Amino acid sequence: MRVYRLEARQAVPIDRDAAWDFFSTPIHLADLTPPDLDFRITIEPPAAIYAGLFLLYQVSPLFGVPVRWITEITQADPPRRFVDEQRAGPYRLWHHEHEFVPIDGGTEVRDLVHYALPLDPLSRPLHALLVRRRLLGIFRFRREVLRDRFGAAPDGAPAPTLRIDPV
Repeated sequence: MRVYRLEARQAVPIDRDAAWDFFSTPIHLADLTPPDLDFRITIEPPAAIYAGLFLLYQVSPLFGVPVRWITEITQADPPRRFVDEQRAGPYRLWHHEHEFVPIDGGTEVRDLVHYALPLDPLSRPLHALLVRRRLLGIFRFRREVLRDRFGAAPDGAPAPTLRIDPV
């Protein structure tokens, strides 16, 4: 199974508690997802996440075909980090770490995603042609939403990064 690593970092001009409050509120996930993915939460989530929480939603990642996606919050360490893992959905593996690191004038939001596609190695061309580009687009969209919502990165903040590499 080929595993890929997506890393994204972005500084926002809000403190770590405010970053945690935003990202740990499940309804904000829809705001961070491009509209063409037709993201929908299918069971009303609680106001905030906790370890052991299952989130159920539907998303149309490729060709407009809806897919049920179930994730579990496996770790929650407010306001520092949380981890969500796919339990059912489009990936063979999805492990997403969210980390919030205080910096001068704000917080650096760090994402580390390890993922794998089903049917490897047959799915490798699909990754190269579609999935990689789609995931990068989702995180670029998210970067724009965060900048529009919270403002530009604080002066002197690290430059944003976004990359996908095979592990």
